[in-house]
Formats: sequence, C-alpha cells, structure tokens
Amino acid sequence: MAFDIPSWAVLKKSSKVHYFHYRDGELYAEEVPLRELAASYGTPLYVYSQRTILRHIRAYQEAFRGHQSLICYALKANSNQAILRLMASQALGADVVSGGELYRALRAGIPAKRIVFAGVGKGPEELRMALRKRLLMLNVESAEELEEINRLAGSLGLRAPVALRVNPDIDPLSHPYISTGLRRHKFGIPMEEALEHYRRAMHMEHVEVLGVHKHIGSQLTDVGPFVEALGKVLALVRHLRAEGLALRYLDMGGGLGIPYKEGEQPHHPKELARRVKPLLRNQGLVLIVEPGRSIVGNAGLLLTRCLYTKQGGGKRFLIVDAAMNDLLRPALYGAYHQVLPVRRHRGKRVPTDVVGPICESGDFLAKDRPLPLIKRGELLAVMSAGAYGFSMSSNYNSRLRAAEVLVDGTAHRLIRKRETYRDLLRGEL
Repeated sequence: MAFDIPSWAVLKKSSKVHYFHYRDGELYAEEVPLRELAASYGTPLYVYSQRTILRHIRAYQEAFRGHQSLICYALKANSNQAILRLMASQALGADVVSGGELYRALRAGIPAKRIVFAGVGKGPEELRMALRKRLLMLNVESAEELEEINRLAGSLGLRAPVALRVNPDIDPLSHPYISTGLRRHKFGIPMEEALEHYRRAMHMEHVEVLGVHKHIGSQLTDVGPFVEALGKVLALVRHLRAEGLALRYLDMGGGLGIPYKEGEQPHHPKELARRVKPLLRNQGLVLIVEPGRSIVGNAGLLLTRCLYTKQGGGKRFLIVDAAMNDLLRPALYGAYHQVLPVRRHRGKRVPTDVVGPICESGDFLAKDRPLPLIKRGELLAVMSAGAYGFSMSSNYNSRLRAAEVLVDGTAHRLIRKRETYRDLLRGEL
C-alpha cells in the first residue's frame, strides 16, 4: 500500500505518482530508500525530489498558458544553487528580496531581465547592484525608497525600472506572521495613497514606471483573496491609464498554499489561473506570478534520527538529532509538519512530542502527535519541509547546519555539504 504525501504533485488521479512513498514497509524518495540516504550523508538531512519540483513548475506553466506571463520563483522559500539552476533550466525568473538573493539568482543563471526585486528595506548597495545589473523591475514599497532609487539611478546615469507595491488591505486568512496585505502591515503603499505616489514617480527624471505590484501573504488556501486584491489593483491601473501612464506589468505576487496535513486541499494553480485570467483579458498587461512554497514545499523533507526516547509528565518524548535551528517553522509559527517513520510500523500509536537537543522548551518539531513506539536509532521524516526549512536554518547553540541532497529517480547527489566545526568560526576575528 503506497502512502500519499499531502501534495498536488499528483495532477491527475488517473496517473498517480508517489514521489515520497512507502515500498515494502520502507519510505522512499522517488526510487531511493531514505535509509540509504541517511547511511550515505548522515542526519539531519534535507532531501528534495527533483521530479516533484519539475511537476510543480509545469503546473504553473500549464495553468497560465494562453496569457503572456512570467513565473518568478521566490528565492526566500529555498535558495540552494542546485534548486535555482533547476528553475533557470525551466525558464523561470526570480523574485528576490535581498542583495544576497540577487547574487544567488544571477550565479544560478537566471537572467537579470527575469528578476524582480522586492522588500521594504533595500539598502543603497543593494539598490546600486540591482541597477547596474539591469533587472526587470524594482518593486518600490515607500515614498522615501522611491526618492532614493531616483537619486542612485541618477548618480549611475541610468533610469530605474520600477513598479510600486500597493497594499490592498485584504485579509489573506493565513497566519498573522505571513500575512502582508493589510493596512497595518509594514509592506507596500496604502491603496488610497497609490495614485499620488505614481504621479510623483511619473515626473522623476531617473525613474521609468513599468508596473504595479501587490502581495497579500503566504500559505493562502483560498483563491478568493487573490481575486479580491487583483480587482482593486486593476481599478488603480484604469485610473493610471486615464492619466496617461501605460503600465506593462502586473505583478500579483505569490502565496498559494500547500497541504501540510493529509486531507488538506489548497487550490491548484489552474484554479488560481481560471479565476485570474478572465480579469486580465484585453488589459495588455504581462502577468508576473511569484510562487515559492507551492513549488518546493512538498518537494522536500527533513530526515532525522532518534537519539533517545523518554517518558515524563505523562507523555512520551522522542529526542531527535534535528532541532529548531534546522526547521524553525514549528517553533516560530506553531506550524504543523507531518512526521513519518522511515520504517513503517503497524502497531500501537501513542501521543508523542518530537523534540530536538537545543536548550529551549520551544525546540520541537511536533507535539502530541500519534506515533508508533519509535526506538532509539530509528529514522523519521519530517514532511513538507522543502520551503522555509534550510533557508531559515541557523547555527543556534553552535549547531552545524544540515546537508542537502537532491534525488532524481534512482540517482542522488549532495547539493550542500554538512557544515564542520571549522565553518562555525569562519569570519570570526
């Protein structure tokens, strides 16, 4: 019996494909046993399925076919060079929010003219770098940033291609820490002030206004907020065109959610496209979409080994070698990640906390989870960890960051070495 990882990687029920699945009682990544990967590379270990990533990329490409569009992968989700080179090979662009992400995208072969640069706090050096590289657009988030871009572009003898990020005051109905489109948030320019800021930008000597940008949050499980926000943005576009501004791009951001639990069914990209494309018909706008989590989230897992078991306070603990420094989401958001034993158990399940070695009570990967009686030395897979897993990891408690492996069918390769103790001191004087 195969196990279905929660994912819309399976696009057609009639052609069911399991990229993480049980075979003969053992959990596999594509055609490779996770046990084999742990033996080869150690734990904790991030494992990614190339086939799943490619399937999700194609889901977006097929969904928006028929409308001129650019899919810009959001690097914040996972910025490993091997992952980015995979994006580049599929003609994706990039959504970056720092000079470091811009550097990574360019090094991976993503053309500058497919890169948009967002973020509320772009520093002068980051802006100079972006201007010199001639990116597609800078997404501007405040009046002072617009002034700074105009000044820096003038000093370089350039015109800066910009879009203004507007805040449509739409509740995305997601976790408050990853909601970005309400008036109280730090992101973007309030919708009611956008027309005034566009008028100022139109008269700046070193700015070329190309588009409008919005992003309302992450892990959206309903396309309704996307559609509502887009309606507000298109009303603004009509006002701007009436004033003579011929916008070319509409960047609708990203944020489409993924299933973390069995039974969850967030919308597929084709449902988003079905609702969005009619609104854009005959608008003459190139659509930019910025998926991140929905491409890589379900394509990765964190492989960890049980160090010890412990009973205390009326509950069972599994102390594993992965921790909150490896996967911060449960501690930061109270996020749910499915935990699966690599060797399938058929017996009794008991409420269990899966915790790490860090000296914090918040160091947990799962709480009160019905798990079989895992023994010391057994392997566990923390699922749907391909997004905001390694990219948010740290060296807290001077722990070494995990290795990363990419699986493609029967092949697998190391795409990030495990850190060494010497790495911990790099840069320290």
